[in-house]
Amino acid sequence: MKFILALSDLIIPIVFSYIILYGYFKKVDIYEAFAQGAKEGLKTVVLILPTLVGLMVAVGILRASGSLDILSSVIEPFSEKIGFPKEVVPLTFMRLISSSASTGILLDLFKNYGPDSFIGRFTSVMMSCTETVFYTMSVYFMAVKITKTRYTLIGALAANFAGVAASLWICNMLWG
Repeated sequence: MKFILALSDLIIPIVFSYIILYGYFKKVDIYEAFAQGAKEGLKTVVLILPTLVGLMVAVGILRASGSLDILSSVIEPFSEKIGFPKEVVPLTFMRLISSSASTGILLDLFKNYGPDSFIGRFTSVMMSCTETVFYTMSVYFMAVKITKTRYTLIGALAANFAGVAASLWICNMLWG
């Protein structure tokens, strides 16, 4: 364990040194390459900024309007039958859109039920098994100018659903 901790402390300095040495031996102007990369990165930020603002506004509207609570109450009868905690429904939907908003909901669940409760453990596993599908697709596809997504959304939603289902099954097997 001490070896892994020492390695994790050294990994960034090792990678940084490797990049400098690689550039030196390949006779690359490292600073110029860095400046060019930073310039391209800023262009990307400017391109995706409207999408990010739109997503943040949508998340704010969803949270403030009570839409997630309404959705939770509609899904509650079905979620009870399969053993899915109704308190986790808002997190499940918000996770598709925003990582920071879903982390806020997660922290609220931890505060109300505790991280060692079934809900706390289930949400922890679920957060690590799922992705912010709409955020990822909108930001990354816009950054590289992909307009025809074909089956990406269906595949990503299916993978997310599988992650949520697997999280519920694993947590029920271990702590249910």
